[in-house]
Amino acid sequence: MNKYRYSGHTVTRLTVHLVWVTKYRYKVLSGDIQKRCRELLIQICDSEDVRILNGVVSKDHIHMHIEYPPSLSLSNLVKRLKGRSSRLLQREYTELHKRYWGKHLWAIGYGGWSTGNITDKVVEEYLKHHKTSANDKDNFELE
Repeated sequence: MNKYRYSGHTVTRLTVHLVWVTKYRYKVLSGDIQKRCRELLIQICDSEDVRILNGVVSKDHIHMHIEYPPSLSLSNLVKRLKGRSSRLLQREYTELHKRYWGKHLWAIGYGGWSTGNITDKVVEEYLKHHKTSANDKDNFELE
């Protein structure tokens, strides 16, 4: 599998580490529910053209390291992952439906951290190198 995504005039590799938790941090993701949750997240990612690089379904939270297309906003992706998995898990497992009578399996929000093959320091050094060879009017200064 190719590491990069290629399209018309672009080359991208957008990766992120996502984390979200069950509402009230209830430890409900175990046994068959845990397996089904994993299956659903894989299906949703496949349908959204998202590559799962790694991931863990823990008893009360999800960790996913993913690579996603530039046409997809991260917030919309997480909305789909959480929404579809919550709806389907509660439909299939009555114990979840009873526990989460408000129909919200996941807590509000998520954590997202960009990952990649270069660090901030590498980018800063690269830009520093190019600033010395460019005109002052070509530089962006955020001061």
